[in-house]
Amino acid sequence: MADEPQRHRIEVACPECGKVQFEPALVVSTQCRACRANFQVREGKGVVRTHPITRLAVPRKDSDPEPEPPPQAPALETFLRRGPVVPVPQSFLMRLFNPAKPPREITCFGCGHSYATVGEAQSSQCPKCSGYISLLSYDITEHWNRRIQTCGDVVIQKSGTVAGVTLKCHNLTVLGELAGSVECTGDLIIRSHGKITGDVQCRNLRVEKGARVEFLNPVTAVTAFIDGNVRGQISCSGPVTLEKRAHLQGLVRTTSLIVKPGAKHTGTIEMIPELSPQV
Repeated sequence: MADEPQRHRIEVACPECGKVQFEPALVVSTQCRACRANFQVREGKGVVRTHPITRLAVPRKDSDPEPEPPPQAPALETFLRRGPVVPVPQSFLMRLFNPAKPPREITCFGCGHSYATVGEAQSSQCPKCSGYISLLSYDITEHWNRRIQTCGDVVIQKSGTVAGVTLKCHNLTVLGELAGSVECTGDLIIRSHGKITGDVQCRNLRVEKGARVEFLNPVTAVTAFIDGNVRGQISCSGPVTLEKRAHLQGLVRTTSLIVKPGAKHTGTIEMIPELSPQV
């Protein structure tokens, strides 16, 4: 939506606060970027969202008694005398077996805007560019050749294979075979053997104990934790940690390198200056 030509967009005013914003010409409903109110769009004008409900009554026979009228709601004075309504607290067992998920921070793939959404949501709409964002998680147990773009987590099981596609997700755990490109806003955890042919970008790279992996293209990350056998070029804006079972072969660019007793490195180490935090 962000790349749609200007001639295919219209101006829509929010019926709640009057904020004017651009939307696609075929928009049906949207969310105000100022007051976050959801409203419908009819004939190019924003209207308050309605939720029509239809109920079918059971046919009544002539011999049936007349139905009693529904009880009338108490007067406003009655509610004022009762005082404010106090919500009933959730039971301990409900909180124990079904805890509420905390809000999650997500980043729009289209414009890069970061914002928080509820933990139970399965999709969201960027408040800045109105782009659709999937929050679904994937558990891959077979051959997979379709592109994935989600802010949820992806797990490639031992029987799963991902080849020739790009995976964009939050956390990615590799137990099977991966032959594609990776973009993770969270952790990339590798617990298998094989070659990764595509580009790899993640926040935290973790190669677990016993894993053997070869990166055929450069890896860009913030931090790296290696406890297995790794071959490739790794660039980190933070520290790289080599555990005692680690064996790293290739070029390493990092601000600091932590080598535990027993770890091995074969190749070139390039120390780069640490970026100062922006005020």
